[in-house]
Amino acid sequence: MTEIKVNEVTKDYGKGRGVFDLDFEIKTGEIFGFVGTNGSGKTTTIRQMMGFLKPTKGNIEIRGLDAYKDATETKNFVGYIPGEIAFPDLPTGRSFIRSQAEFWKLKDLSFADELVKILQIDLSANPRKMSKGMKQKTAVIAALMNDSEILLLDEPTTGLDPLMRKHFLDILKREKAKGKTIFISSNIFQELEALCDRVALIKDGRIIDIAVMEEIRNPKRREYKIEFLDAEDFTAFKNLPYDFVRIKDEQKQVVLKIDIQDTGMLIRDLANYKIKFISENKYSLEKYFKEKFERIEGNEDDQ
Repeated sequence: MTEIKVNEVTKDYGKGRGVFDLDFEIKTGEIFGFVGTNGSGKTTTIRQMMGFLKPTKGNIEIRGLDAYKDATETKNFVGYIPGEIAFPDLPTGRSFIRSQAEFWKLKDLSFADELVKILQIDLSANPRKMSKGMKQKTAVIAALMNDSEILLLDEPTTGLDPLMRKHFLDILKREKAKGKTIFISSNIFQELEALCDRVALIKDGRIIDIAVMEEIRNPKRREYKIEFLDAEDFTAFKNLPYDFVRIKDEQKQVVLKIDIQDTGMLIRDLANYKIKFISENKYSLEKYFKEKFERIEGNEDDQ
């Protein structure tokens, strides 16, 4: 089932700024990542999903409702962490959480209390005077406490230290296990790689590609680095018909790519040589998008 549908959406601010012809769907229970540099269009996209901005062209549907026209209704089941956090003038973080509970008409705050313990936050401070990290933690609690079925998160780990970032990612994995649908923007590849089912790369307001993370975690083609003990073995092996990416003569090393179904053949060949070590160069989301960029730039140069 499709939870969010972005239909040929453009928000044109002029002079090449904005987002252009965005078109994708997010399924129920999916974590969909959105990666790109600052100014690439991530926040503009999320603000349109929240109904804060009206697209210049196209529309966004959330559970069949128009994200802009039906924004009041969609907010009943959407939790949101903004990229720029601005708190109302309330004396403490706890009073802010209570005001959010009143907005949600939420009487049971046990989940909010659980999040406070996990994130190790002191809610007695004035939210406007909190550090960036403390503000981010408070925003996380406010977004998740209602147990909303859809979460829209704009760079939610900004300001969190590495330990808190790990705790937060663990929270999102738990939310996914409950069947939540999560849209998360970030410029940290490793973060999205650990969480997402699919990740879209946006550049200059346009989606370059959408990566399927299962194909990246378990690629059909693998890369291995092999170092030999003997120069003779090294010389003999590098003359075999493998797809060598790099050959380092001084280190007696080769890096090769091989289809996963041919791994057995590689192991049988290596049994004939004295090997110092063999290791797999793990594929990553960052490598995938880098290769995508290189292909795009190569095609542009050919035109």
